[in-house]
Formats: sequence, structure tokens, C-alpha cells
Amino acid sequence: MGDINKNETYLDFILKKGYTRKDFLRFVTYMSAFMGLESSMVGQVAKALETKKRIPVIWEHFQECTGCSESFIRSDHPLVADILFDSISLDYTDTLMAASGHNAEEAKQKSMKDNFGKYILVVEGAIPTKDDGIYCTIAGRTAVEILKESAEGAAAILTFGSCSSWGGIQAASPNPTGSAPVSDIIKNKPIIRVPGCPPIGEVMVGVVVHYVTFGSLPELDNMGRPKQFFGKRVHDSCYRRPYFDAGLYAETFDSDEAKKGYCLYKAGCRGPISYNACGFMEWNNGVSFPIKSGHPCIGCSESGFWDNGPFVERIVNIPGFGIEKTADTIGKIVLGAAVGGAAVHAIGTNIAKRKELTLNEEGGRIDEKNIIE
Repeated sequence: MGDINKNETYLDFILKKGYTRKDFLRFVTYMSAFMGLESSMVGQVAKALETKKRIPVIWEHFQECTGCSESFIRSDHPLVADILFDSISLDYTDTLMAASGHNAEEAKQKSMKDNFGKYILVVEGAIPTKDDGIYCTIAGRTAVEILKESAEGAAAILTFGSCSSWGGIQAASPNPTGSAPVSDIIKNKPIIRVPGCPPIGEVMVGVVVHYVTFGSLPELDNMGRPKQFFGKRVHDSCYRRPYFDAGLYAETFDSDEAKKGYCLYKAGCRGPISYNACGFMEWNNGVSFPIKSGHPCIGCSESGFWDNGPFVERIVNIPGFGIEKTADTIGKIVLGAAVGGAAVHAIGTNIAKRKELTLNEEGGRIDEKNIIE
């Protein structure tokens, strides 16, 4: 993490790294668009990054696979990594920092003391609570103990990934280690959930940039997730949505329908009940996302997704099956295995649309005008 001038602004540091002001403005525009801000807000974001000092960040790792950090460092924008790993003053992360052992611990303790009440705490990984938390210990201290200490002086807590947000796969039944999300342990701090297995790198960056720009938490849904990234279902931004509306499905992965790119709903896709930015942000420089790669969405941004039955079985009893339902309006999700005759298409099959898509498909294309937003 090197010698960091705590008085530098984000722009100061970016220019020192060799980027131009044009690079900086491109980054601001890029992140503002991802954050769902109007174009008129770009200037406000730019001014904040030009004038505000960098926010100290403490990043803890507990019961996890480090996939969130992996996603983080593979952001497609060259400035994203610098903004997060250098510009925000990442004072402690035991996975990425050069220091180790006592030196790393001393750096963390100093940062938390010097910036008490001002730093952001990022947590990656669930916290095991069974048997006094012995299933995750670092230097003889349990994850529960370390989390409580790190959270005490934090201005806000960001839970990156479904493990720290919901408990993760470690919490799958029967949850032998008593894995729990951060919110089960810390009750007196604002917590922003950024779930996903892992989350998209730009989503994680966007949450931090929002906090830097406005000095407050982004608007959250009723599950504590930022609405600008988790406000729409994967289903509503999926390029296969026209096939769904036409009642054209792939039921097996080796079928002709699958090869034609039909909707994967009957193959178990959780897109209709999952809220994430995958469909419009995509991964790896906007190259793809799971559905585009031919696999149903498994709903990794949702609480308890690991126990919601086999990922390749169709979900039933989906409430609020309309266009662009939000997590706040759709209510509690009830899932079940597909059994004989269960769940007729919730919004009906559009015969005209089916014929239109089939004809276009035979001609080797699907008109964009046929896509229902």
C-alpha cells in the first residue's frame, strides 16, 4: 500500500499515476453511467473526485474463496483498479497488501485509530459463529472478534459478495459452522449489501464512488442493496427476454432450442427472481454474463440461493410476474420444484410474438425492435 499522501485528492493521485485529465473525465462519465446518474450529475461526481481527500478503507477477509477480490482486480476499466487499490487509500487487505504478519496488523490498527469514525470497512466472507467462532481464526482471534473490532470505528460497512451479505454457500443446510452474514453480528452501523458470487467489479467500485461523491449511502432496496445496481431483475435486461415472452424455451442444454438461444427459464433460470446488473453491465469488459454463455442464472445475488433447489429445475410460484418488478414490490419469493402441470406461463404466451420471432430466427436474426423493454 506504500507511502500514501492522505491529503491528496483523487484527481491529484490519478494525474500523478500518469493519467490525463481526459482519462479522468472518461472514468467519471463511465462510472456515472453505471451508477444510473443523469448526465447532468457527471460534473458533481467530477468535482467530488477533484476536491475530496481519499477515504481510508479497511478490507477484511473471513470465510470465503476470495472471488470478490478476484472480480475486483479484473475490472475492465484501467482507472478502476487505481481508484480502488490506490486512490481510496486501501490501508489494509491481507490478500493484496505487500506487508504481512505484525507489520500488516500494525498498519491496520494505526489506520483505524487515526481515522476513527471516517473509514469504510469492506467485509468479504461469512462469519462462522458456532462453537465460539473457532472455524475461522486469524492469529488466534476469531472472525467474530476481528469483525467487531474493525466495525467499531467504521463510518459504513460494505459487504462484498453473497457470503458477507447473506452467509454464502458455507451457510447451506445444515450450516455446520454456523456461518452468518455481517448484519447478524453488527447492528449499530449502516451496512450496504453488494451481493453476488462474486459481484461485478464495476458495481463494487460504483458503490464507493457514490459514497465519495455524495457523502452518504446510495438508495437501498428493502434488502439493503444499492438500487442503481440491484433495482431490476436479470430477467428484465436479458437479451433472451423476447423468447420468454413468446413462450419459446430450451428445456435441455443439448437441444436445438438451446443452440438457437431460446429462453432458459425451463432449464432453471432464476433471472425472473434475481436482482443484479449482469444483463446490462456484463463481465470481462462487457463480453458476456452467465445466460449469454448458455447457462441459466442461479440467482447468486439473492439470499439463500444455495438452498433453493437444484439450479436446473424450473422455479414456480413466482409472484409479481410483470415487467420490471422491483425487489420492494415483488414481495417474498417462494420457490419449488417443477412437478406435473405446475405453473402455467404467468403472463401468457403471445402467439403472434412467437410466430414473429420464429420467422426472424429462420432468417438468421431477431430484430431489436421486437425486444420488449
